[in-house]
Amino acid sequence: MTVAQQMEIIKRGSVEILVEKELLEKLEKSARSGIPLIIKAGFDPTAPDLHLGHTVLIQKLRQFQLLGHHVHFLIGDFTGMIGDPTGKSETRKALTREDVLRNAETYKEQVFKILDPEKTKVVFNSDWLLPLSASDMIALASKYTVARMLEREDFSNRFANQLPISIHEFLYPLIQGYDSVALKADVELGGTDQKFNLLVGRELQREWGQSPQSVITMPLLEGLDGVNKMSKSLGNYIGINEPPEQIFGKIMSISDDLMLRYYELLSDLSLDGLATLKNELKAHLVHPMDAKKQLGREMVARFHGAAAAESAQEEFVRRFRDNQAPEEMPEVTVASEEGKILLSRLLAQAGLVASNSEGRRAIQGSGVKIDGEKISDDTLELPAGTYVIQFGKRRFARIILT
Repeated sequence: MTVAQQMEIIKRGSVEILVEKELLEKLEKSARSGIPLIIKAGFDPTAPDLHLGHTVLIQKLRQFQLLGHHVHFLIGDFTGMIGDPTGKSETRKALTREDVLRNAETYKEQVFKILDPEKTKVVFNSDWLLPLSASDMIALASKYTVARMLEREDFSNRFANQLPISIHEFLYPLIQGYDSVALKADVELGGTDQKFNLLVGRELQREWGQSPQSVITMPLLEGLDGVNKMSKSLGNYIGINEPPEQIFGKIMSISDDLMLRYYELLSDLSLDGLATLKNELKAHLVHPMDAKKQLGREMVARFHGAAAAESAQEEFVRRFRDNQAPEEMPEVTVASEEGKILLSRLLAQAGLVASNSEGRRAIQGSGVKIDGEKISDDTLELPAGTYVIQFGKRRFARIILT
C-alpha cells in the first residue's frame, strides 16, 4: 500500500494530526526501510469494563496493524494510581494497586476482541516508572515549567477559581510523556481531551534526543443520546461485554446521523464502502434501519461472534414485529433535571400517567416499555435523548428529553 493510501486510512475519523508532514516522512522512511513504526496508545485501567467509546482508539490501532506497523497497547498501571486530572475540576481519588491490576487483567481480555494478539505488545508503564529514583523524578520534573502546565485549560480554570491543584497532578502529563520516551514511540494516539499530554510526550522525546512522535487525536464518541460523551455514569453507553441482544438493541436505537458516525469510527467497512452507504442512504436506496442492522451485526459479531450476531438480529426483529409502534404518535418535549430524570416522573410530565406514584405502579407492573423493551425498575433514571415510550397496550409517545 502506498504512503498516500496509508494516510487516507489513518485520517479516517481523526480530528488532528500533529505534525502531518512529520508523519508522512515517518511513513515514507518505514516504506523504504521495511521497518514498521511503533504506534502507542495508553489506557489507565480505572474501571473494569470497556465500552464502544474506548474502542475508537483501539479500532485506529487495529488499522495501523493492518498497515503493517507495530502496536504497543500500554496499560497505565502506574499512572492509574495517580489519576488523570484531564477535564477534572477537583483532584481525583487515587486507586489502589489491587484495583488497577484487577482492572488491567480485564482490559487485556477485552482488547483482543479487536486487536490481533500476534501483532500487539501489551506493556505496563510500571515496568520503567517504578525503578525511577527520587533524583530521576526531580530531573523529569525539571523538563517543564509551572507556567507551561497552567496553559492546560483544566489547570488554568482551577487556578483561576482558587480550586486546589495537587503537585502530583502536574506530574501526570510528565509521566505519560515519559512513556513515549521509554517506548521510543513514533506515533501516539489519544482522545481530543488528551492533546496536552500527548504534546508533552513530543517535548520530552526531544529532551532525550529522540525524534518527536507524531500525535493523532481522535474524537470522543457520543453516547446513545447523540449529545454527551459516551459514559457509564450518564447511562448512554454500549458496553462491549453486554449481552448480544442488548448491544444490538442499543445500536438500533441511535439516530441516523449518529449511526454514520459510529460507522466511520468503529466499523471495518472500507472508505469506499462507507461513501457508497452514505450515497445510498441519501438516495433512499437503503433504509436507515437496514444500515443499523448491518452495524449492529458487525458490533455483536466483533465481541460475541457471528452466530450471536444473527441471533441478536432475529430476536430484535421478533420483538419489533410483536411490539411495533405506530408511525404516528404524540411527540412531547420534557426538560430533564441536571441531564437526567426518573422514568416515573417522566411518564407524569409527558401526560402518560396522572402522577409519579401511578408511574411507579405502572413500571412495577411491567406496563411500560422503552423502545420496545419492557422496564420493571421504578428507580430507573434516563439521560437526555429521544425515546418511544409505550404505556399499556395502545398508548405511545415519542418523548424528547432535553
